[in-house]
Amino acid sequence: MVINRGVQVNEELSSKLIEVRRYIHQYPELSFQEYNTCDYIAKILKQWGIPYNKIGETGIFVDIIGENGGGPHIGIRADIDALPIQEQTGLPFSSMNQGVMHACGHDGHTTILLGTAYQLFKQRSKLAGRVRCIFQPGEEADGAAQHLIDLGVLESPSVDGMLALHLWPHLPHGTIGVKYGAITASCDDFVIEIEGESGHSARPHQAIDAITISSQIIQALHTLVTKSSNPVEPVVVHVGKINGGTASNIVANRVVLEGTIRAVTYETRNKLKSQVSNLCKQLAEAFSGKATVHYKEGLPPVINSELMTRAVEESAIGIFGPDKVVHLKEPSMGADDFGEFAKKVPSAYFRLGTAIEGKQVFDLHHPQFEFDESIIVIGVELFTFIILNRLQKGVDQ
Repeated sequence: MVINRGVQVNEELSSKLIEVRRYIHQYPELSFQEYNTCDYIAKILKQWGIPYNKIGETGIFVDIIGENGGGPHIGIRADIDALPIQEQTGLPFSSMNQGVMHACGHDGHTTILLGTAYQLFKQRSKLAGRVRCIFQPGEEADGAAQHLIDLGVLESPSVDGMLALHLWPHLPHGTIGVKYGAITASCDDFVIEIEGESGHSARPHQAIDAITISSQIIQALHTLVTKSSNPVEPVVVHVGKINGGTASNIVANRVVLEGTIRAVTYETRNKLKSQVSNLCKQLAEAFSGKATVHYKEGLPPVINSELMTRAVEESAIGIFGPDKVVHLKEPSMGADDFGEFAKKVPSAYFRLGTAIEGKQVFDLHHPQFEFDESIIVIGVELFTFIILNRLQKGVDQ
């Protein structure tokens, strides 16, 4: 039973939020194409009398200014985009947009933040400081969070701390998963172009086999993880695509490998970048070939600050009790562009469990992913309680 501390969502708001979630779910839009979603968020805020600002093409944010004096400026981020997946849930409000689905729970995140904005706007007389509710486009695409940062979403005035949640089908429904330090990994991509010399398979000594070189590189990349990285620190080096060769009796003169590298510290991330490049070039040269490595830095890890994570944990215990708080033992090797915010200001990214006992669970990005809508109220009440605590105590407590 939720402790009544001015954060409980009443039945009227709860019903409205379910209506909102179902509309957003039914009309999903891909990254940077969220024009209707942005307009719909603005429409709901306008109905509630809450002022808002547009940022970029499809972003929107709300500043709720406390009326109880000065204080810290806390931001809350929700991602609003969907995925290129054909929905298979069979829900009566399934996606109306062919091949597009909210398969990662962003419809839930957006609705939770709308509900939080409503609750905090109603209680702004209690706040000493400011809350910025950021509805961010393009989380599933590269660079979206950084784009908003470049546009000044953390400025005027400066944001002191950031919060975000993610629905999580790997925890029981209504539990809150917290982790100090890294909670998600970085995600960088690489393309390795291997050049050899074509020839007849009957005379391999007269050619330079790019496929043989590529196989050596793949094995060496796996060894790099096991022998060059701290065995207690998670690291992924994965080759997911190989393209090379034209016929069974021709020595291939060119192979292209594509893959991803994931790490949970900046030190390891930077070290792997140089190690992968050097290893590929040296191995290719050892077989008289050549390797060119194209490295694309993607998302940074999400590294939670102790200050903000403690605020989440204490608030979750205070409102739902200690049994509902789970300390996550390890980070996810998935990535989230919230890491761009966490690089700039102290931040906390936490999980909100959606798994219901006895009901089949589908993972994020699955065409049958779904969640029980009662989780929306839990998310709203938790965010509201965190902010009320934080903006009455002050950021340094």
